[in-house]
Amino acid sequence: MLTVLRNRTYRHLFTAQVVALTGTGLATVALSLLAYDLAGGDAGEVLGTALAIKMVAYVLIAPVIGAFADRLPRRSLMVGADLIRAGVALCLPFVGQVWQVYVLVFLLQSASAAFTPAFQAVIPAVLPKERDYTQALSLSRLAYDLESLFSPALAGLMLTVMTYNWLFTGTMLGFVGSAALVVSAALPKPAPAPAGRPGGVYAKATAGSRLFFHVPQLRSLLALNLAVAAASAMVTVNSVVYARGVFGLSPGAVSLALGVYGAGSMTVALLLPRALDRVPDRSVMLGGALLLVVVFAGVGVITTGQGENWRWPALLVAWTAFGAACSMVLTPTGRLIRRSAPPGERTAAFAAQFSLSHSCWLLTYPLAGWLGGAAGLGWAVVALGTIALAAAVGAVRLWPARATTATADAGTVVEHEHSDLAPDHPHLVGARASGAGRRHSHKLAADALHAVH
Repeated sequence: MLTVLRNRTYRHLFTAQVVALTGTGLATVALSLLAYDLAGGDAGEVLGTALAIKMVAYVLIAPVIGAFADRLPRRSLMVGADLIRAGVALCLPFVGQVWQVYVLVFLLQSASAAFTPAFQAVIPAVLPKERDYTQALSLSRLAYDLESLFSPALAGLMLTVMTYNWLFTGTMLGFVGSAALVVSAALPKPAPAPAGRPGGVYAKATAGSRLFFHVPQLRSLLALNLAVAAASAMVTVNSVVYARGVFGLSPGAVSLALGVYGAGSMTVALLLPRALDRVPDRSVMLGGALLLVVVFAGVGVITTGQGENWRWPALLVAWTAFGAACSMVLTPTGRLIRRSAPPGERTAAFAAQFSLSHSCWLLTYPLAGWLGGAAGLGWAVVALGTIALAAAVGAVRLWPARATTATADAGTVVEHEHSDLAPDHPHLVGARASGAGRRHSHKLAADALHAVH
């Protein structure tokens, strides 16, 4: 897997991602402590609101940035977003009011909503070979999982010798380092927008989302995002409730629960590159979604079961399986989007995925917390498990098996017919008349014009 790091441009971009993620992890710890200083016992409410603001920024800002991304140099967009994040991190230690935290969090996450889709869209151009890109996706998944383990440990070590405000300085240095690494990378030129693309701001802002609703595989991905959001919300929000409230364990048990979830995800991310050489993306991703449903059933038994000796170890096994299943869905996502969007549409498509996936979390995070607190963990499991079941079944139905060939053999020249496009459509230049449509040949695509061959 590490052979892909021989590519200098990708190595610099991957290091930039790791450095920025570490800075973000430090900011998460520091923000929690800042919220407690400002709000005391209401710190949880402050953090919950900040998390909601983060999701709103992701949902609203990413599509807008995607609309203008093709007009902006990629390097300038990513470096500018990093510098904005660094400036916000530098301001956070000086706030004295809760509303100031909310404003700065919105600015920080808006910059992240600009950086992440642009970063994701440039990687396929840097690594055009399918195998290399698959390895890069696995490394990216590993980076996210390792950050969730490494950053809290680093923050704890730093807090033994300094106050938490200095963690924000570490965050700022992380973003500045990321910007420097992006500057040092030789980025490929972006592909031109495809002919016939709508020119209005609204049309461009929604171009990626419309692509998701036109292509069967991407419609299925919408449902898969919801299934993953249900599981990750259960783990993220209620791990502390299970560890401290249900089983009466020490605070370290919370870290253990989150750690085994990350371990399950990392294990699958390491194994998938070779597996995807032999197994279609559809089988892996839908299999992961269906596994989430099975695990939710197990969590329901654990939650309502009797006895203490077996339930906590069983919950750790369930959390590990959740991590593995989520990784089965998330790791190949970039491959699916890459195959389903023309090069000139990829930034918009990745921005749409960023926005639409976080809108799922905007639903499931509050549901996991509020329903669990008001009605009990059992009802939270039932509600989120039902969402996961409906999403998994929907994903299977929305992604027809015949579409697998269209995504598995991208790059193969195929002759095919279009009967639903106007004869003067730009895509049909050079095509010949054939019955009710026009026929031509080109490399296999799985975009809005070639949803299923």
